[in-house]
Amino acid sequence: MHVLLTGGTGYVGGSVLDRLVSTGHQVTAVVRSAEKADVVLAKGAKPAIADLSDGAALQELAAATDGVIHVASPGDETSATVDETAVTSFLRALRNTDRPFVHTTGVWVHGSSSAITESTATNSPDLTAWRVPIAKVVRETTGVRTSVVAPALVYGHGGGLVNVVAAGPRTGGGAPALTMVGPGDQHWTTVHVDDLAELYVLALEKAPAGSYFLGASGVNPTVREISEAVSRSIGLSGRVEPEPVAQTLDRLGLLGEALLLDQQASGETARRVLGWSPRRPSILDDIASTKF
Repeated sequence: MHVLLTGGTGYVGGSVLDRLVSTGHQVTAVVRSAEKADVVLAKGAKPAIADLSDGAALQELAAATDGVIHVASPGDETSATVDETAVTSFLRALRNTDRPFVHTTGVWVHGSSSAITESTATNSPDLTAWRVPIAKVVRETTGVRTSVVAPALVYGHGGGLVNVVAAGPRTGGGAPALTMVGPGDQHWTTVHVDDLAELYVLALEKAPAGSYFLGASGVNPTVREISEAVSRSIGLSGRVEPEPVAQTLDRLGLLGEALLLDQQASGETARRVLGWSPRRPSILDDIASTKF
């Protein structure tokens, strides 16, 4: 299949690109510069230099492919506008073709819950609230085999938000401790970046129209457990200290609000419908083998 991919030089998108190429797909990767073009070219993809805000260019690129996986986001105040433009362009290019379009949202849109499923109501923090209406449009579009993937907290290969934990403040004294994100009793639902990449490709190949999948491994440790593992990895012998919620919000802003959510999910739907089988090391095992 000839696939148009956005985000192919990013953390998640780069793994998706590798998975697409390794499973025999032809990939055109949307990039923003000649330098980024060299990166995807070296991985076996054809680069296409275009901006995500250039709807006409994206529509033309998508119309020439067999399907689209959209992972990229600016990650700033333009994210909602840019994503709406990109999604509108892709759906317009694919309309009435029944070709696949795989879109990205995130598990944070469901807010705090100890048993998140695809039917759990949305209760998004401000950081990701803009994703909710766009994902709804994608799923309700007819004539395109749409699916939406909601990644959990992504880790692996030294990337992801575990680095936010590792960069946390240290307490003073002769036995410093790593300051946690908030009280530490909240759970984070997690997924290895390579397992997530497999989910995206399975969705491209097999997902029924209007599908929605939580990209969650089923491993949901507490922030304390994650922080203690990071503390050991950075030489603090597992010592951690909680952080008052107000201080976390002052330190991390909107990201802090999202990281204070208490979330647990299984990803069972993707296993049942697509045959997805997460098999990489858990986040705690991965941290134990990572140098921060």
